[in-house]
Amino acid sequence: MATDYDAPRKTDDDSEDSIEELKARRGDTKTGQVDEDEAEAAEGFELPGADLSNEDLSVQVLPPQQDEFTCGSCFLVHHRSQLAGEKDGLPICSECA
Repeated sequence: MATDYDAPRKTDDDSEDSIEELKARRGDTKTGQVDEDEAEAAEGFELPGADLSNEDLSVQVLPPQQDEFTCGSCFLVHHRSQLAGEKDGLPICSECA
């Protein structure tokens, strides 16, 4: 059986409601506000500048390699193949050139 998806949907309990009934029904619905304990919600947030003195770094930092340079504009470390030239005596990458 073919279904006309553009036709308005009718259910068995649909009836002609007056404007007053619709307004009364609209007032009965929930307002959409969520009851949430602020203290409980704040426990999961970590503020910037928190004390991290007891944390250990899990990243190994390597010194600059022979085939790398630091761009004088964006200050990122790039491979020598991305060297575009120099500006004010500092190496510049191809993205910043």
